[in-house]
Amino acid sequence: MYIYNVTINIDESIHDAWLEWMRNEHIPAMLDTGKFSKALMTRVQVQEEMGGLTYSVQYRTDSKATLDKYYAEDAQTLRGQSKPFEGKFVAFRTELEVVAEF
Repeated sequence: MYIYNVTINIDESIHDAWLEWMRNEHIPAMLDTGKFSKALMTRVQVQEEMGGLTYSVQYRTDSKATLDKYYAEDAQTLRGQSKPFEGKFVAFRTELEVVAEF
């Protein structure tokens, strides 16, 4: 099992519109690729020096191969859909391999 984690710091001036877009458009589109079985969106509870609000979205996938398939087939298109928010957010992505669940 793999987790594709995207951490985003979003400017407060567009926060509400971005959050609605994430909930109603972007996350469902990610799941609609068929490459992720589940998504979890959390708000990071640390104040950033740069300001804004920070979120982590974790997408579960069955394997590194499926994640690579997402990168090859879907990532560019889905990342491009964030254009309305360009310049108002910073994102970084992390791949996590699940070692054990309890």
